[in-house]
Amino acid sequence: MEPDEFDAVVAAVRTFVREQVVPRENEIEEKDEIPAALRDKAAAMGLFGYALPQEYGGLGFSMTQDVRLSLEIGYTTPSFRSMFSINNGVAGQLLASTGTEEQKRRYLPRMASGELIAAFTLTEAEAGSDPSGIRTRAIRDGDVYVLGGSKRFITNAPLAGVFIVFARTGPQSTGPGGISVFAVDADTPGVTVGPPDHKMGQSGALSAEVFFDGVRVPASALVGEREEEGFRVAMQSLARGRLSVAAMCVGLARRMLDESVAHASITRQGGRPIGEYQLVQAMLAESHAEMYAARAMVLEAARAYDSGEDRRLAPSSTKLFCSEMAGRVADRAVQIHGGMGYMRHVPVERFYRDVRLFRIYEGTSEIQKLIIGRHLLREHT
Repeated sequence: MEPDEFDAVVAAVRTFVREQVVPRENEIEEKDEIPAALRDKAAAMGLFGYALPQEYGGLGFSMTQDVRLSLEIGYTTPSFRSMFSINNGVAGQLLASTGTEEQKRRYLPRMASGELIAAFTLTEAEAGSDPSGIRTRAIRDGDVYVLGGSKRFITNAPLAGVFIVFARTGPQSTGPGGISVFAVDADTPGVTVGPPDHKMGQSGALSAEVFFDGVRVPASALVGEREEEGFRVAMQSLARGRLSVAAMCVGLARRMLDESVAHASITRQGGRPIGEYQLVQAMLAESHAEMYAARAMVLEAARAYDSGEDRRLAPSSTKLFCSEMAGRVADRAVQIHGGMGYMRHVPVERFYRDVRLFRIYEGTSEIQKLIIGRHLLREHT
């Protein structure tokens, strides 16, 4: 896509988010779902497949283009992005990079159009921050695999038409070895999705447990050409996802700052707007400086990702900084709003709850620190 074309796409998404999604945020919060009209519009704009390859119906955005778009999408409730993030991110990227040609043609065009929602089915009760602890198994039985196990906190599980499932095929019971990946259609006998989770925030982003009870899938459901590649490809997909989440954090920080500036400009105490008080100005300044630094960090990390210069250290560092930054900006936003910041239906109250998840999913802040620390020490030796 030429730069002018891409700029036009970004401008159209910015207008759509601010004029059509933002006004419906309270409705999304109350009903815990994205209105069908917004989903249809997002699909028509290509948002379900902007990062998928063009030959399979996507727009083929680079990492830099991905994060620039996410900066705009992040301006509203994070649940709006969740609707199409798995298609563009961890599930879609894994299929695009590792899947067989048959799998790509079967799934990616429908994912790009929004007809098919994918779910990245990795996390388990004893395998969250450390996915090498997964216990779900896939046993080869002739020309089929039989899957058994359960997953939890699976984004889009209630909506998904296909699950990208990580399961053990090797003899190891723990550790990164012996894990394979399968594309399992949601209507396969033995697949059951539990009720939607009741979460602290991000209403409208549906997640649930998924159970696999003697699920039989053909050998062709194995993603890729061989078994036991699951852990490696999962880590590759998560690295890209971390940059997208980081950009979302920056976009939402921009929104929280805008809400705070507007509130400080019109809310009066002591006969004058609270924005005239220096301690309020200090909180605004700190939030802007951190947001500005985070934006620069995201764009530079995306550049390094696209060039192949750094696809591990920079994504983890950026996700760590940006997710922690969003939490601090949210806290200041509530403080600037005072008592109003603690009231439901005030945007910053909702965002305060929403941003807490950014420090947990796509790898917790603690896991990012471990990745960064180990990488630095490995480089030194």
